[in-house]
Amino acid sequence: MPKSLVIVESDAKAKTINRYLGNEYVVRASVGHIKNLPKNRLGVDIDNGFEPEYITIRGRGKLLSELRKLAAASDRVYLATDPDREGEAIAQHLAEEIGKVSAAVRRVLFHEITEDAIREAIRQAHDIDNDRVEAQKARRVMDRLVGYQVSPFLWQTLYRGLSAGRVQSVALRLVCEREEEIQNFKSREYWTIEAEFLSKGREVFRSKLIRIDGRDADIPDESEANRHGGTIQKQDYRVENLAKKIVERKPFPPYTTSTLQQDAVRRLGMTTKQVMAVAQQLYEGIDLPEGRTGLITYMRTDSTRLAASAVEEARRYVAENYGLEYVPQKPRFFRNKKSAQDAHEAIRPTSLQRPPNRVASYLNPNQKKLYTLIWNRYIACQMASAKIEQTSLDIAGGPYLFRTTGSVVQFRGFMQLYEVEPEEEASSRIPERIRKGEPAELKEIFPGQHFTKPPARYNESSLVKELDNLGIGRPSTYALIISTLLERKYAEKEGRSLKPTDLGKTVKDIVVNQFPDIFNVGFTARMEQALDRIESGEKDRAAVLDGFYKPFGEAVHRAMENKQAIREALQEETDHTCQKCGSGLVVKWGRNGRFMACSAYPECRYTRPLEDAPEEKTGVRCETCGAPMAIKTGRFGRFLACTRYPDCKSTKPLTTGVRCPEPDCPGEILERRSGRGKTFYGCSAYPKCKFATWNRPVPKPCDQCGNSYLELRSTRAKGESLRCPKCKAEYEVHTA
Repeated sequence: MPKSLVIVESDAKAKTINRYLGNEYVVRASVGHIKNLPKNRLGVDIDNGFEPEYITIRGRGKLLSELRKLAAASDRVYLATDPDREGEAIAQHLAEEIGKVSAAVRRVLFHEITEDAIREAIRQAHDIDNDRVEAQKARRVMDRLVGYQVSPFLWQTLYRGLSAGRVQSVALRLVCEREEEIQNFKSREYWTIEAEFLSKGREVFRSKLIRIDGRDADIPDESEANRHGGTIQKQDYRVENLAKKIVERKPFPPYTTSTLQQDAVRRLGMTTKQVMAVAQQLYEGIDLPEGRTGLITYMRTDSTRLAASAVEEARRYVAENYGLEYVPQKPRFFRNKKSAQDAHEAIRPTSLQRPPNRVASYLNPNQKKLYTLIWNRYIACQMASAKIEQTSLDIAGGPYLFRTTGSVVQFRGFMQLYEVEPEEEASSRIPERIRKGEPAELKEIFPGQHFTKPPARYNESSLVKELDNLGIGRPSTYALIISTLLERKYAEKEGRSLKPTDLGKTVKDIVVNQFPDIFNVGFTARMEQALDRIESGEKDRAAVLDGFYKPFGEAVHRAMENKQAIREALQEETDHTCQKCGSGLVVKWGRNGRFMACSAYPECRYTRPLEDAPEEKTGVRCETCGAPMAIKTGRFGRFLACTRYPDCKSTKPLTTGVRCPEPDCPGEILERRSGRGKTFYGCSAYPKCKFATWNRPVPKPCDQCGNSYLELRSTRAKGESLRCPKCKAEYEVHTA
């Protein structure tokens, strides 16, 4: 009896779905995209409607042959790739291949990996959404045009291997411009005055000066603070006003991709990359006693919509577990942002029969924390509002008005489950028996000096929030954008904050100066809106790309004409002379940062390290004295050295963070330099283990074969790319 073939994207999801569908179905994974644009050329026919040239990804031929064979033996084929633009494009490529052997190809959307949802999706199988495919194709082409035309321009002005992306560069611009605001900020001194009063009932409380002669208290310096302090002590005070009101605080909407990333970064200390990886695991399935089960709905969504059945289920759960007083009179529904796509529900648990405490023992720590956060936010969104009594107490004396504000939670409501963060709940103690009109005795005043502060640097949470508010990129790509900025060393972490590096600032200056109309917030947001309108069928892909490429192509042409002048403008003259030919030395950019080089290049190729180059932070501590270690460069290459040199002369090799792949070898791969001065990577257990490679190992597993690391390769044609040394799968470094 013929079976039905179901094709999903990941092996983990395939195992979960196979358990639900049983023996009547064969479930296989495409393992992501099966086709992509070629790596060694643009792959876009600009003169023919910007048509992309898709080719089969190297190493996927065998998989495609197997899928075609299974499709030919099946009565139906269901393409169940992820329910988003990328998934629709993968489904289209699969349909083109499988359509050669089977006409019964249908598209299904799994918004949650549960038995009921999967069987319902199969019943509602439909045609591939061509508008969504066109939108993804437009985004892919747009990003390829930017990546493959701006990146080579950066190679020729700075050095080979850099990348520029349509959205990545705008995110970098935001980080750099915030840093400029901080550096240009002029701090202003100001003073505040607080006072301690004694009520008629002999209760002590504290108030802050807010008005002087009916105007906002503005005390610029210490002399003014002292002058007012003397006058304040001469006044008689009374309670001028005592106001109380009950304020309702409504619960937050359920999570979207963006708000989940923001909250998990802020509350759980995870990175955006970790958040998306863990959410993917919860969506695809966790091994429970009843089998592999998806715990949350699809995690790539910008909608706050909830199905009516999910709302009713949550309301019943609240009534049963917290009491009827915690259930609002009417179900709560939340309004989406104007730009939000409503294809998916908000992120929520797939079933309220699996509370966090029931499944906790089957989850790793990050899975448990994130699932609990999603659960609490979902249940809380269908709970009653919190009721808070807010009190405002005004104390007046002469021209001075002091105010104390306080709040007391009368009914916790949704806060019983989803606690408001402490900084949002600041309040002061107000005497219980105080009354309007009664006197208040001044006990002591407390002048305080302050200085205005610059805006805070972005962290991952606030950058995601800013990108989302500005309508730049898609929330599902934010984690990749941020990790790219860090991996490219355009930005670095300082605590939790994102700080641009000198390289990042230089790249930003180049792309913004040369492409001011392309790498700006407004233009990028309009492009996202245009992609959404292609998906809704309102706009034509070729027309949108033509409108984008005309100004972009002209900008690329101008930039290439000016590249020599740009390169020379980046060089800095110095007072040093070349030890070989006597010419002046200039500061240039290279793969390892800035360095000194002879101005007579290429006739003279003398170089030397920059004397005032900042030490590269590593987070590694010296095993001898405990001081931080920094990366240094010597005659045998880069190494770690104690920052207390010469008091402490400890050094150690520079590790890549990758364990040696040889069987039973306990070593790790270190960065070394050959006798001819070329960098290579070898095992720390040498000479017992002779593993070595010329390509830098990167601690990222291969998505196709599971090999524990990839290698960073660089060629003149491609620039930098990642390649698996085991199955030879390649991963494109250019990103949106």
